[in-house]
Formats: sequence, C-alpha cells, structure tokens
Amino acid sequence: MHSSTDTSGRRRFLVRTLTAIHAGIVGILGAIVGGVIASPMFGREQETWLPAGTLDALPENEPTQVTLRVAREDGYRESIDRRTIFLVKTGDTQVTAIDTTCTHLACRVSWDAENKIIKCPCHGGVYDRMGQVQSGPPPASLARYTTRIDGDQILVRV
Repeated sequence: MHSSTDTSGRRRFLVRTLTAIHAGIVGILGAIVGGVIASPMFGREQETWLPAGTLDALPENEPTQVTLRVAREDGYRESIDRRTIFLVKTGDTQVTAIDTTCTHLACRVSWDAENKIIKCPCHGGVYDRMGQVQSGPPPASLARYTTRIDGDQILVRV
C-alpha cells in the first residue's frame, strides 16, 4: 500500500519534470524566433555596385535599356543572373535606374520612343519616362535602384 506522501512526491516530480520540458521548449522556440528577427539587424548586407554604362553614351531624357550581370554565390557555385533596367539621364550627372518589371503582374515593360512612354504589352499598363504610372492596371510606379557616378561611369546598386 502506498502512502499519500509517496503519491504527492511523485506528483511534484512529474510537475517539475513537465515544467522543465515546457521551459526547454519555450527556450528553444525563443532562440529560433529571436535569431530570425535579429539576424537581419546583425547580418552584413552586401552592397553590390555594378557598372551600367557611361554618361556620354546616354541620351538625355530617354530611357535606355541596359542588362546587368549579377553574380550570386549559391553554396559552392557562382551563378550569373541578368537584370534588365532602364537608365534615364536628366541633366549632366543625374541618372535614374528604373526596373523593367511591371508592378501589375511582373511582365517586362518596354520603351515606346515614338509615343514617349514605357508600356506593358500584357495588360496595357502605361508609365511615363521616369516610371510613374499614367494609366492601366499597375498599382505602383516602377521600382528604382540607387545610382552613383564615378568619373564618367554609371554604377547601380543591386
């Protein structure tokens, strides 16, 4: 026959064991979630500046299509991605880099030099030469990239 002290001792042991297990689970989940939240703050964002052309080669106020080669390390290999952008020169040293991906459904847009608009061939989206929506279904302007000028060289950050 068991005494009541044996039963209460076992209960306390089980309660303490379950509490320790729960604390361990909460601690592990906290470390995982904390790492996910904190890693972007402590991780070093790698800036990549790519040459995109020269100031002399760009016409004034006309989007010029340029393809950038972006090298990405994927484990043991390096892969090359291509990103197509427009460069628009306004003034002697002011260049804007605009993405060529429509903000509606990610179709590739093109410059219509005759009508002086950037248009999406898929759903009729129309943008002005600086990528601002003029008409159609696009919900936002075309994305922009940061640029800088180094001598005559135009650099774009991706």
